[in-house]
Order: sequence, then C-alpha cells, then structure tokens
Amino acid sequence: MIRTKSKALFYLTKTNKLSGSNFKEINKSAQIIRKQIQSKSKRSAYVRSKFFKKEKIFLNLFWPHLHEKHEKERIRRLKFFHCAIDLIENSTITPHSIENPMNHREQLHKFIGKTKDNEVFFVQIKENNKSHKKYFISCFPK
Repeated sequence: MIRTKSKALFYLTKTNKLSGSNFKEINKSAQIIRKQIQSKSKRSAYVRSKFFKKEKIFLNLFWPHLHEKHEKERIRRLKFFHCAIDLIENSTITPHSIENPMNHREQLHKFIGKTKDNEVFFVQIKENNKSHKKYFISCFPK
C-alpha cells in the first residue's frame, strides 16, 4: 500500500497474475481458485470484503460478463482474477464510487490495485442500493 499525505492510492496485492499463454491455461487456474471459493458456500460463490465490513461480494456476475468479451480481452482480464480476489478480501482503501449511469438504483465501486510485478489493475463492484447486495463485475489492467 502506497500512501501520500495519509491517502492511499492503491492496494498492493500479495499475489501475482495468473500465468499462461492461452485462454485454456489461464481459465484452468482461475477455475481452481473459483472452485476453492465455491466449496466454502452451499449456494452462490462469494468472498468477504474488509472494506465493506466483511459483507459478502458475490462472484456470479463476473463469469457471464467475461464471456461477453472476445478471447484476447478474456485472457487479459482473467489473468488478474486472483489479484482481484485478494484485493476484494483485504483492501481497506476507499474506492471511487459513482451511481450507475445505466441504472440509478445501482452504485459502482472501482478499486485500484497493483500486482507484485507493479502492474496496475482495476476491480469493479456493483451494489444494489435497495438490497445492498454487492457483485464482483470485472477486473482489468490499466
């Protein structure tokens, strides 16, 4: 975590990007991580976030969103999956939050993180204002 004038800019993850040269290799590693998380719950996969006072962040919107992208973009984003999970679980840094321009009933939170290799990436979480449920939508490099 880097600080300037008592304000942190980003969360420094303890993990590296997923390695692999094609989607099949990277997806295999990501699915192992997903299955570990899924095995901890009986229903939807989730992780608990330090920033949101240990509330659940559900992962079920990430996969359909990822498969809407073309293959090169999927690879680019999926490499940061493990780093994104680490950021969601451990970051206490305030994200940039805005109202969703497509749906005024939702809030979008954008966290900034940095991998061990000093690569900057973003994690987006969607929050439903009525139910206060939070969903991990996307992670992508700068």
